[in-house]
Amino acid sequence: MKPLNKRLLWASVPVVLALAACTGQPEAAKKNHYEVKVGKEVVKTDYVVPGPTDVLGHENADLIVYGGRLLNDTKRLLPNNVGASMNCNSCHIANGKEQKGAPYINSYFTYPKKMPRAGKVVDLQMRINGCFQRSMNGKPLDVNSKEMHAMIAYMAWLSEGLPKGADIQMDVGGKIDESLVPNPERGKQLYAQQCVTCHGDNGQGLKDARGNNVFPPLWGDESFNIGAGMARTYKAAAFIRDNMPMSVQKNGAWGQGGVLSDQDAVDIAEYFTHQPRPDFASKVKDWPEGKKPKDARY
Repeated sequence: MKPLNKRLLWASVPVVLALAACTGQPEAAKKNHYEVKVGKEVVKTDYVVPGPTDVLGHENADLIVYGGRLLNDTKRLLPNNVGASMNCNSCHIANGKEQKGAPYINSYFTYPKKMPRAGKVVDLQMRINGCFQRSMNGKPLDVNSKEMHAMIAYMAWLSEGLPKGADIQMDVGGKIDESLVPNPERGKQLYAQQCVTCHGDNGQGLKDARGNNVFPPLWGDESFNIGAGMARTYKAAAFIRDNMPMSVQKNGAWGQGGVLSDQDAVDIAEYFTHQPRPDFASKVKDWPEGKKPKDARY
C-alpha cells in the first residue's frame, strides 16, 4: 500500500470546513443510503456517499485529496486554466456529493457517452475540459496531467467498489417545465429579494479579503461564458429551484429547494442568464446534428 501523505490529507481539511461554513452545515452531516443498479438489477441497497475522512488509509489518498482540492479551489490552484472567478464546486454542490446539486456521483461510470451538444462520444476528460472552456471561461487541462488524473481519481473514489456500469440511484435534478414563459422583469425583482446578498447587485459575486471566491459571479467578465449550461434559462432554472437560496434552509448542505416555485426560478434564470457575459468562440461547433435547445444563447 502506498504510504499516506498525512500532511497533504489534513491540509485539505480547512478546505472542507470552509465549504461547510459557506453552506451552513458540515458536509455529509446526513447519511443518505442509495440503491445501486446495473441495468434493472439492484446490486447494492446501502451505498453511502463517502465523507472527507473516509479516504484515510486509501492507497491513492494523496491523489484523491488533491483532486478534491482542485475541484473546490480551482481558480486559485489553476489560474492558467480558469478565466472566470469560478471553482468547479461553485456549481457542483457540497464537493459534488449532493443530490440535485450537479453531483459528481456516477460521473466515473457515465462516461464515455454521446452528448447532443458535441454531436459525438465524449469521455470524462473531455467533459471536464468542456467545463474548463465554458463554465470556467478558460483553457483545457492536459489530459495526461497530474491535475486531470487527480480530478478523475476523486470522482472514481465516489463510486469505488461498485461494478462497472453501476448507477447510484441519486436524484440529479435538472428537469423543469419548459412550457413556462419567462418574465425577466419579475425575475429582476425576485433576484433583488432572494439572490443579491450572495451574488451582488450587479451579479459580481462575493470574494473574501484575500480575493478568493466565496460566491460566484452570475454575469460580467468574470462569470461563465454563453457556452456554459448554466447560461441557458431552463437549465439554470432547475438548479436554482432545487438549490437556492441557500441561506434559508435549516437542513442539508444548501437550500435544497422548497423556496422558489418553478415559475420563480424560470424568471430569475431568464433575468441573469441574459445579462452580459463572455462569448464562447467554439459555439459554431455545438449541436452539429441539430436539435438545439430553445434556451441556447446562440
